Amino acid sequence: MTNRRNREVLMAFLIASVATASHSEPNIETSRGALLYSTHCIACHTANVHWRDKRIVTDWESLNNQVRRWQEYIDLGWSENDVAEVSYYLNAVYYHLPSANAKEIALKK
Repeated sequence: MTNRRNREVLMAFLIASVATASHSEPNIETSRGALLYSTHCIACHTANVHWRDKRIVTDWESLNNQVRRWQEYIDLGWSENDVAEVSYYLNAVYYHLPSANAKEIALKK
């Protein structure tokens, strides 16, 4: 009986571990969007750009448009997925817009 009980406890533990891992969010600070932003954008964009009173970004579409605009301006050649990743990162860190699928919005362009 002890072996059976041990197996049941182990199985419950494994199921709980898998369920927890599958629902965990990736760390936004180590995301692709964070890496792209810190590599290509942070030199000119301090936090003040994102917090100013008359900021251009008011929703997901305008956020994606601004990221796309600036990456084109400096000729980075990002994919729409890259634009979406940076938009997602900026939203998580600065804008806190209501939840939306940034990738889906970016890919509509």
